[in-house]
Amino acid sequence: MNNNRIGFKLGLAILSVFVVVLLSLGIGMERMFSSFYYDEKEQETEELALHFTAMAEAGDTSAERMMLTFAEFSGVSIFNIEQDGSTKLHSGLHDAADRSFIRPQDLAAILDGNRVNFLHTDPAGRRYFVAGQPIAGENGVQSALYVMSSTDNMEQSLEAVRRILLLAGVGAFLLALGITWLIARILSRPLVQMQKATRKIAAGELETRLSIRRSDEIGSLAGAINDLAADLQRYRDTRQEFLANISHELRTPITYLQGYAKVVRSGLYQNEEEKELYLEIIGQEAHRIQHLVDDLFELAKMEEGKIPLKLETVDLAQIAAQAVRKQELAVKAKDLRLQVDIPGHTVAMTGDTKRIEQIVLNLLENAVRYTEQGEIRVTVRESEAEVQLIIEDTGIGIPQEELPYIFERFYRVEKSRSRQYGGTGLGLSIVHQLVTLLGGRIAVTSTAGTGTRCEVTFNRKL
Repeated sequence: MNNNRIGFKLGLAILSVFVVVLLSLGIGMERMFSSFYYDEKEQETEELALHFTAMAEAGDTSAERMMLTFAEFSGVSIFNIEQDGSTKLHSGLHDAADRSFIRPQDLAAILDGNRVNFLHTDPAGRRYFVAGQPIAGENGVQSALYVMSSTDNMEQSLEAVRRILLLAGVGAFLLALGITWLIARILSRPLVQMQKATRKIAAGELETRLSIRRSDEIGSLAGAINDLAADLQRYRDTRQEFLANISHELRTPITYLQGYAKVVRSGLYQNEEEKELYLEIIGQEAHRIQHLVDDLFELAKMEEGKIPLKLETVDLAQIAAQAVRKQELAVKAKDLRLQVDIPGHTVAMTGDTKRIEQIVLNLLENAVRYTEQGEIRVTVRESEAEVQLIIEDTGIGIPQEELPYIFERFYRVEKSRSRQYGGTGLGLSIVHQLVTLLGGRIAVTSTAGTGTRCEVTFNRKL
């Protein structure tokens, strides 16, 4: 039970509902039977009283004998009480000396022509239904007739009904206990599985998955836990991969820096031209390290929401044209064709010039880096409410299964750690963060071996 506290609590709640329902039904049925028996007994006593009254009003000796016989046959007691309170006639098992059921107010009401009925308990503790009827004569009401019917048989029947209800209730409770245990086990099993799975995930076993296949909320929760585990696993893997990439990217230039700095410092060069070459390599590697550090710093600031934006009306066409000019040398160095479709007029929007240029440059650098032959096309479009930047290339492309993850930090489609393409896996993450900060959206479509298309859309006004 300690291993399944959820099932215990759930079972206790269900069992409590069962108990409340069973008690309510039992009490309700007991009240219903009691009310039925009491009503029937009361009606029967009143009907007998009416018959005895009719006999008494006949006024002859045979009528009295008939009343006595009928009383014995019916199992009731009758009392014929005179106006002065004396007993004119008595029949039945009830002690004639016991007159506790004759209350002055009831007797006065009967002698006034009214009927009374009530439940009476005698000194011995026995209970009776009592019906009082007036007996009329030539000069009005002559006496009062009391009919007493014992409740013993009725209470025995009720006691039998109560025993049956109690046995049925105990049986129903045991059945409910079994059903509750079964339901609690069935309902709590997936919750227990999810608890164990989350503990494993928290302990670092990110390969843990739940095999719960249901179309309800529990199934949705299990799916969410699986998705979380997959995301955490992917995050861990990409983080480890990123750290390995960063280590590689730092180790190589640092090795160059240390080696060539030692060469220059020790004078191990033959002429000034060779010295300048070594110094140029040192500068390039220092620039590589600076670029990596800048990317990391930019991403950290963006994730903390500390990137200041200088919002103003800017010209997207002009920014895109400047970015293209900055990449022309890199494009020519790889002998690529550059197709530009930028309007000659102002394409106005609200944004930050520096950050929009950073977006365009990052996307252009990616396109040039991963394209070995073919062309790169830069297009700027506008509508009444939006402006759009499109950068297309004929490079190596991105596999379809990789597309959902390309904007995640530390993610690199190229995982070989080769310096052929370079990059740190931060460029697209930075672009995505900047586009989001500027209220825009970015979409990337690609086919491996064919090329990639990036579409960045901004509202003209934030």
